[in-house]
Order: sequence, then structure tokens, then C-alpha cells
Amino acid sequence: MASSIHILDNKGAPLIARSYRGDIGFPVDKVFSLKILDEPEDAKIKPVFEHEGHTLVWMRHNDVFIVTTSKINCIPALHIRFMEKMVEVFNGYFNAVNEESVRDNFVIIYELLDEMADFGYPQYTEEKILQEFVTQEGFKLQLFDDDKMEVKALPQAVTGAGGASQYRQPGIKHRKNEVFLDVIEAVNMLVGQDGETLHSEINGTLKMRVQLSGMPDVKLGLNEKVLGGAAAGAGAGGAARPGKTVELEDINFHSCVRLNKFESDRIISFCPPEGEFDLMNYRLSQKLRPLIHIDVETVKHGSSRVEMLLKARSTFKKTSNATVVEVAIPLPPDAENVTAKANNGAVQWKPEVESLMWTVNQFPGGREFMCKCQYTVPSVRTADPAAAAKRPIGVKFEIPYFTVSGFQVRYLKVTEKSGYETFPWVRYVTKSGDYLVRRS
Repeated sequence: MASSIHILDNKGAPLIARSYRGDIGFPVDKVFSLKILDEPEDAKIKPVFEHEGHTLVWMRHNDVFIVTTSKINCIPALHIRFMEKMVEVFNGYFNAVNEESVRDNFVIIYELLDEMADFGYPQYTEEKILQEFVTQEGFKLQLFDDDKMEVKALPQAVTGAGGASQYRQPGIKHRKNEVFLDVIEAVNMLVGQDGETLHSEINGTLKMRVQLSGMPDVKLGLNEKVLGGAAAGAGAGGAARPGKTVELEDINFHSCVRLNKFESDRIISFCPPEGEFDLMNYRLSQKLRPLIHIDVETVKHGSSRVEMLLKARSTFKKTSNATVVEVAIPLPPDAENVTAKANNGAVQWKPEVESLMWTVNQFPGGREFMCKCQYTVPSVRTADPAAAAKRPIGVKFEIPYFTVSGFQVRYLKVTEKSGYETFPWVRYVTKSGDYLVRRS
């Protein structure tokens, strides 16, 4: 994977450098400054570039840059993911990753880099496991009379002794054993002025919060509708099962998931880490009907007064209810005397963002609300009158107990050798991502 890992400050000066293979023969900080930092602002800078046959991958976090180098052919996505895990682990040790915290904790950073990668290959990247044997003081050696040194024993989660998992330490106990699963779908959508969907995409995440004793085994079954493809639709003898299926794209699992079990039985089986983590991410590209559509009617009176009538219409099922719906309607930057009134919710003019903010706390499905707005513009215009009309309307919302893709958890089972009672909780939420409605 990586020949070396470097942490640079915001000017490209080196803070940390860890070489795993010793095959990089040029100053990485100077090359990075020349290729990235010295480029003009309008240049198309990419997170991966080559120099003298070497591949450099970088990312920025706060005021530091993290750079990995490789002399051999590598997978840049793996480098980026490893750097993201580095930031997660460092956050667990000293809360925030920035230039000051890196300077104050360089000793522990070197220890972590030695444990997280071996000869440049990822090894242990789970913060809770690393904290068991990488302490703030590092390893402590004790010298005995027989001149033998004893190092603090590695935890069972690393060695695998006693059936321990890499992602979970043994001996965890809770009075009440609970599993919380949130299925969250973010809808990215671009809607035309005629209400037609121009682009739509669903980004889903399964977030878990685990409070379980011992070493549990969790099995999660999904509905056949979203399994998709031949694997989901084929039954005995390869015959397709009836019913519509939706094929999920770009499925990513947490590394604790047993992939062979999912590929063979379409069951998500795993021994979960303790606490919060993302179990699964997926993407779904399909044409969706707008969940909330905005109609705008504009009437100009003379050369200075403008009236707008806005209609917000929800198209999802009547049994669902969107909460905290925010509609941002762009107005001209030189708009004055802005007044607005809605038959539901509150309306506020925010000149700092040049938008009229309409907020509806409860928006049931199949309903329509209206908002009337009036403003004036100078007779001598200082801005392009068509500029505000070209800016799309932004919509934010959240719909609990609802998934737009039809994703559903059929069962959530927890088994543990002690046989304790478990309380599983599953919640569904659909929310807006980049949700825009064109006006013209």
C-alpha cells in the first residue's frame, strides 16, 4: 500500500513523516507544495497525482494535510480510506486533529502509525482496540533479574484468543442489552419548473448504536424488494421470484460484516463493535417523484414592486408527516421592504443569504400550503434582475417512519451464549440532501 505517510501544515512544512519501506528518494513536502499549494486557485487540483513514477494521495483536515506515497501500483481509494481512519483514531486520542494537536502529540502519533500499518499495509484501525495497548505513555518495559524483558500483553481482540473479535473486546457487560438501528435515506433531487424530475438519487446509511454484553452475533435480514439483481430474484433452481426489485448500487459494509454470508444468503451477519458505527452505506439511482414541489408565480407592478405567490405541495402518502420543512426562496440582493405571510408556518427575510426562509414545522402528506411575498427594488437596478430567478429554490425536510426506496429490515436477531434478552429498535428516516427546485 503506502511507502510513507506525511502530515504537513497548511504551508506544506513537514510535521510528521513515517517511512515504511524507505523507497521514496525525493522530499515529499517540496513536491506537494509545488504540485498542489503553488497552483493557482482556479486550477483543477485532484487528490491523486504522480511524480517520478510515484503515486501521491492527499487529503486536508482542518489546517493540516495528510499525504501518502507509493512507489508501486496502488489503489488510491484505499489510501483515502486509511487516511480517514487515521483522523478518526487521532480524534479519539486528542479530540481534534490540527497543527497544534499534532505538534503536542507527535510521540503517540508515531506509535499509532506503527500499529495501524505494517510495512505500509493497513493492520489495526479500530480506535477502541488500539486504546487497549497504545496508551498515552506508550509501551512500558520491565527488566527482570534473568535479563528477560516482558512487554504488556496484546489484547485478545488483536490476537483472536478466546474467540475475541478485532472490533470488540471481551468482558463487556450491560444491565439492559439494546440495539438501535437507524435507516436514514438522503434524497438528492433536481426538479424542473414544470414539476418534472430532472435528476434524483438516494444515499442510504444504516447507523447502529450497540449496547450488548459479551460477544454477541447479530443477523440482519432485508426485504427482497431492495436486494436486487439475480441474487435477490433467484429462488430454487434459479427461477426468479415475482415482484419488483430495486438494485442497490455502491454497497459498502463495515469491515465487521461477514461478506461471504451476505453473498450466499443475503443476510448481514456480524459481531458488532460497542457503541455507534455505520453498518452499511448504499446508493440508488432511479427517477423519483418530487416529495415536495414548489410553484412560484411572480407579478411585477411597475418598475419597482414585485409580488410572489408560492405554493408548497407534498406528494408523499397522507399517513406520513414531514417535520421542520425549510424552503429557501432566493430574492434579488437589492430587495427592500420585504414582507411575507404564509397560511402555515413562519416566514423570515434573511438578507445575509439573500433568501426568504419559509419554515413549516409539520407538513402532512397530500397537503398544500401557500405563502405571499412582496418586495421592492430600486428604480435604478444595481444587480441583474434575472440573477435571483436563475437561482434554484432549496428545500430541507425530514420524514420519520418513511423510506422513499422501500428499504425495510425484515428482522434483527441477536444471539449470545449466555442467552440474555435483547431489545432491538429500528427507525426509518427520509431527509433531504441536495434538494433543489428550478424557477426558470
